[in-house]
Amino acid sequence: MVWIILILFGVAALWRMASQPDFQLFGTLVSKVETSEKVIALTFDDGPTPGKTEQILSILAMQQVPATFFLIGKEVEAHPELVDKILKAGHQVGNHSYSHQRMIFKTPTFIAGEVEKTDALLRMLGVTGDIYFRPPYGKKLLMLPWYLQENQRVAVTWSVAPEDYPQVSSSVNELVKYTVDNSSAGNIILLHVMYDSREKTMQAVPEIIKQLKAKGYRFVTVSELIELGKQHTAMQKLSDYPVSMVQH
Repeated sequence: MVWIILILFGVAALWRMASQPDFQLFGTLVSKVETSEKVIALTFDDGPTPGKTEQILSILAMQQVPATFFLIGKEVEAHPELVDKILKAGHQVGNHSYSHQRMIFKTPTFIAGEVEKTDALLRMLGVTGDIYFRPPYGKKLLMLPWYLQENQRVAVTWSVAPEDYPQVSSSVNELVKYTVDNSSAGNIILLHVMYDSREKTMQAVPEIIKQLKAKGYRFVTVSELIELGKQHTAMQKLSDYPVSMVQH
């Protein structure tokens, strides 16, 4: 009986560990960056979805802010024209797997297929540069981090996720308040707007942007945020050297 309890506790601990957005056993994981600039990355998961994609693109255009879309491969395959619209609007696109299955307790072959098939679709549609990967449901344990590390890939999660809380996600005002109150420089915000069930999130986006702008924040893509984080780290390391060394 004791062994069964210990096993259950162990499984629960592994499940919890696999779900932490700011923890990964190995490889490179970005949930936020350290920066002195008041910058934030706005990210949207899933889709592209007809109607919803155009709606969020219209909101972003009106607010004049860039965002990063982590797209599902099978939806990219079904609606390539929507990816074209996202790219032409100046936004960044990332990989959110092909079938959006939880990528734990999966074989290396399955994981490679999910990532690489989606990569190939995005490249065919004109995506250039680094393609960051976001694990479906944020799940990552052993095989996914190992695959990403072996292929020098970066996993991107989030540091602000208002929809994780039912009492927040059920109200437009609460979605806005939680997101604004919990955002700080270098954060990555996760939102879902590609489904009818997330209409309140869609409605909250303009006010989230407006209030964060009023606080002095500037919106950037994930790539831009990561680059700013690298610059900040480089400057911090430089400032650690003695003045005499810096002068010479």
